[in-house]
Amino acid sequence: MADAVSEQSVDTEADTEKRQATRKKWLSRLALAVIVLGLIYGAWYLLVGRNHVGTDNAYVNAEMAQVTPLLSAQAIEVLVSDTQAVKKGDILVKLDPTNARIAVAQAEADLAEARRRFRQTAATSNALAAQVDARGADIVQARAQLATARAEYEKARVDLQRRQALVDDGAVSGDEVTAARQAFSAARAALDMADAGVKTAQATRSAASGQLAANDALVRGSTVETDPAVMAAKARLESARLDVERTVIRAPIDGIVSKRQVQVGQRVAQGNPIMNIVPVAQLYVDANFKERQLRRVKIGMPAKVTSDLYGGDVVYHGKVVGFSGGTGSSMALIPAQNATGNWIKVVQRLPLRIELDPKELAAHPLRVGLSMDVDIDLSGE
Repeated sequence: MADAVSEQSVDTEADTEKRQATRKKWLSRLALAVIVLGLIYGAWYLLVGRNHVGTDNAYVNAEMAQVTPLLSAQAIEVLVSDTQAVKKGDILVKLDPTNARIAVAQAEADLAEARRRFRQTAATSNALAAQVDARGADIVQARAQLATARAEYEKARVDLQRRQALVDDGAVSGDEVTAARQAFSAARAALDMADAGVKTAQATRSAASGQLAANDALVRGSTVETDPAVMAAKARLESARLDVERTVIRAPIDGIVSKRQVQVGQRVAQGNPIMNIVPVAQLYVDANFKERQLRRVKIGMPAKVTSDLYGGDVVYHGKVVGFSGGTGSSMALIPAQNATGNWIKVVQRLPLRIELDPKELAAHPLRVGLSMDVDIDLSGE
């Protein structure tokens, strides 16, 4: 009985030692595997990992074109719908051109009126020049009349003096003296009138010369096509014609129609967006990296990008083309303003722009807003 118990104890101790030996062997293998994995990871990090930074906080973006009407009018035809592909120059919407065409007709009438006014002003200058010449002739005539009046005045004055000298001798009657005095008075009045006539003729000529100068200033150095009023009327006509062209709204770029907000019969307002055009062939990726990841990142470094849409089987090759001017929080509508007392440091993220290969985009199209994974090779330039 004692021998059986002793043999059982020996077997138990042997099994325990065997299990311990097996455990040590597996622990040794596990430790060795961990060490090997650590060495492999260390080697990978030294050779590859430390030269790469990545993030999954990245999204597809694009420089979308916003289509806005340049005049207010009613939409009479809408030729596109959401998700439709369009080419640059394709007609998107047609607006009612009635008011614009009326404005063109009014502008054409204003231009014709401006040209007629210029021709009339030029003709008036010729008429005023003739009047100036006529007033010059009037001055010559008035001066001649003044000379005649002056001669008559001198003759009347001499006659009166002679008769007055003979009155005392009785050689001249009182009636003759009276008649001589009347003739002298009449001659003096005629002289004053002739002098006034010369001044009037001179003033009339000065007024005509002023009118000619003022009128000539309106046409001097200009033709019917270079007159300022005519040129202003031409500009209004061109603006009116441009408004007629603007009643046909065309696609500014190639892309996909998105967010169409116009219907037939709707009156659109000038400057209000009616749709967007997304240039799907010119997409890029905005990748939000942590600030500590950007120590070695430079513009021009290559990047590999994968999309959640296609998975890891499709890899896009791009490059870093720019850094944002501020972090995402600083560009928020209401930036965080933490006081010193409740301040907690938060790792900030700075958006980077990754330019994608257009050929790869054409082979595997993307859309704005899709999630992306970005890996930047820090060893490449």
